[in-house]
Amino acid sequence: MAKTSKKQIEQDKMKVIDVLEQHSKDSVDKIAKKCGFSRQKVWMIIKDLEKRKIIWGYTAVTDESSRNLKHFIVLFKRTTVPFDENFKKEILHDKLDNYSPNVIIENLYIVHGQYDNVATFYAKDLVSAKKLISAMLEKIGKYYDGYLLLETLLPVRKQRLKNPRMKELVEYM
Repeated sequence: MAKTSKKQIEQDKMKVIDVLEQHSKDSVDKIAKKCGFSRQKVWMIIKDLEKRKIIWGYTAVTDESSRNLKHFIVLFKRTTVPFDENFKKEILHDKLDNYSPNVIIENLYIVHGQYDNVATFYAKDLVSAKKLISAMLEKIGKYYDGYLLLETLLPVRKQRLKNPRMKELVEYM
């Protein structure tokens, strides 16, 4: 029996990840079929990826308007003031959700470019989004020099999935 190369093993893992990102609700049998692998091989790859924290978890991709929520993106520009230990602990212990009720923080990124941090979140309206930003800046404003708040009008893709209502939403284009 031929030994599988490291390159082939990595390619197999990437194939499983690719299928999982678009069909995570499918059974291991269906994922294996889509990959062309055995059920056991796919199961072992998934367990290894979860153990090594390459797969962080699984989630449903939903239409926020069905929950009367709007999607926002905020770009933050940092100052040169270094983060103090308390703020680092807040980030490590994920206490950022405590800044504003009725807001769901989706993603937080450190980026390189004109801005230094990006946050995406859901809120019921622009007023709630601005209240979140105000609450954040009140607490951590010394670390930030400015921000840009954007409201998402039309999600064309989310988590690599095409919006199933695109035909209805053509008016925004």
